[in-house]
Amino acid sequence: MSALFNFQSLLTVILLSICTCSFIRAMMPTLLDRRKTGLLGIFWKAARIGERLSPWVSACCLIMAFTILFW
Repeated sequence: MSALFNFQSLLTVILLSICTCSFIRAMMPTLLDRRKTGLLGIFWKAARIGERLSPWVSACCLIMAFTILFW
């Protein structure tokens, strides 16, 4: 089943992409900073969300991990 049709899988993919983009931007900032517009700008925006809302993103990751493991 695709992640588009299952809401929990869609949230998992979004959270993982936010965390991954934030990590990539922390390690290699020029990689995402060059592509702020267009289709690849989504990854830059995800990195900004991960940087600015990091306590909320980490709380959502913990909640998502708990629901995946124990639900």
